[in-house]
Amino acid sequence: MNGKINISGINLDLTEALKTYVTEKASKLFEHNDRIIRANFELEYIPTKDPHSSFVAKASLEIPGPNIILSITSDDLYKSIDELMDKLIRQIRRAHRLEKEKRNHPQEIEIGEDIPKAK
Repeated sequence: MNGKINISGINLDLTEALKTYVTEKASKLFEHNDRIIRANFELEYIPTKDPHSSFVAKASLEIPGPNIILSITSDDLYKSIDELMDKLIRQIRRAHRLEKEKRNHPQEIEIGEDIPKAK
């Protein structure tokens, strides 16, 4: 694992179980893409009247190119983390596929004027 994992909790205490759970799940992200520079995770509890949207898991992956930023809301924190990791893996695969497609099928550039040759 080359990158760094940052985990922070907002309105909740981060237990060792939560930290190890997120770290184990995040290590799978590094298996899919070894060019991840940093992974930031925010676990948040929002006291609302709606119990189905109490826990929010947010992630920001710093990779070469545009960063991947996602957020999942549910009634269980572990469920939010699982759904977030699944979405992150899909986004990493998509970014890799698009990068590969761009590399294998470059677009031609049209220049309107003739370029003078250097003597």
